[in-house]
Amino acid sequence: MTTALHTKVYLITGFLGSGKTTLLNRIIARFPRDRKLTILMNEFGEIGIDGTLVEGDAIDMLEISRGSIFCVCVKTDFIKGLYELNTKVKPDILLMESTGVANPSDLKRDLQLPIFNDRFQFKEQFCILDAVHFQDAFEAYASLEKQIASSTVFIINKVDLAPREAIDRIRETVARFHPDPVFFECTYADIPLEQFFFEDMLEGGGIPASADQQEQKILTAAELDTFIDDLLDQPDLEITPPDALVSVTYRWTGDDIREVEAMAKNLPPSLVRAKGFIEAAGRMYIFNYVMGDWTIEEPKIPAERIKHRNVVVFIGPIGTMEGISRAAGEDTWSKGEIVQPGG
Repeated sequence: MTTALHTKVYLITGFLGSGKTTLLNRIIARFPRDRKLTILMNEFGEIGIDGTLVEGDAIDMLEISRGSIFCVCVKTDFIKGLYELNTKVKPDILLMESTGVANPSDLKRDLQLPIFNDRFQFKEQFCILDAVHFQDAFEAYASLEKQIASSTVFIINKVDLAPREAIDRIRETVARFHPDPVFFECTYADIPLEQFFFEDMLEGGGIPASADQQEQKILTAAELDTFIDDLLDQPDLEITPPDALVSVTYRWTGDDIREVEAMAKNLPPSLVRAKGFIEAAGRMYIFNYVMGDWTIEEPKIPAERIKHRNVVVFIGPIGTMEGISRAAGEDTWSKGEIVQPGG
C-alpha cells in the first residue's frame, strides 16, 4: 500500500438518529482493500456508541466525544487529530461522521489550515434526512438548517416509514436553500455509492506533491498547542455553539430486558436520542431511540467488540433529564454525569 499524497475528505452529516453510521458501513463494505481509509467519528455524549457499530476490520478510527468537532469545546482535539492524520497516517480517504447537532459551516476552512500543508481535499458533504422525524427536528434545532445549507447531496432515509407528503415536504424545505439539490430517497441509507466514491478512489494519488508538502516540517507538541491557542484566540473566528442539548449516561444493573422496555415506554416525548448496548440473560441487545420511536434488537457486530455494556446515552433538552430519571427509576438504573458541550 503506497502513501497517499493527498487525502480526499467526505463529510456525513444529519440529525441524531438519521442513519449516518448505516451509510458509513455501506461505504466501508465496498472500500478497496488496497487503499487506506480513516474514519473520524464525532459523538455528542460522554462515551462513544456509534464507533462500536462501525463494521470492518483494521480500520483506522479517530473518535471524539463530548461535543461537536465544530465548536470550541473539542476543536483542539479535532485539529490535533487532523494533524496526526496529516503527518503520520496519511490516508487516501477520510470519512467524517459528525455529531447530529453539529454545524459544519467552518469545516472547509479548518481543512485548509497551513499546518496541514494542503493534504486535505474536500470532496462532498452528504446530509441524511430522517423521513419520519425531519419536520419536528427542523423546526426545533438550528443545526439541521445549517447542515442543509452547507451540504450538496441529500439522502432522504427511512422512506418506507413515511407518507409521500412528508417526503415531498422535505424536498420543498431543502429546495429553499439550494436551487438544484441532488436527492436520493432510500431505506437503510442505500444509495448508489459509485456515483461519489469508488471510481474516484481508484484513480490513486493522481496529483503530484508540491515541494512544500515533500519537505514538511513536523511541529513539536508545544508548537502545535501554540498554533491552536492562537487560532482559537482570533477575534474573527466563527464557531457556532451546538443546539441547546445535553447528554446523560445511565448504567443498568438488571438482567431482565423487560425492565429496559418498560423504561423506554415511559421516556419523555421531548427526548431526542438514546442508544446503548444492553446485556440481559446472557444475550446482547442494542437499544435505539429516536424522537419517540425505539427498538431493542440484537446487534450485528461480535459481542467482543462492545466496550460499553449496560450503558445508555440519552440526549435531549435540559428539561428532559427529570423525565428520564422518572422513567428509569432507582432500582436498576444509576445516573451519571450530565454533559453540556459549550460553544
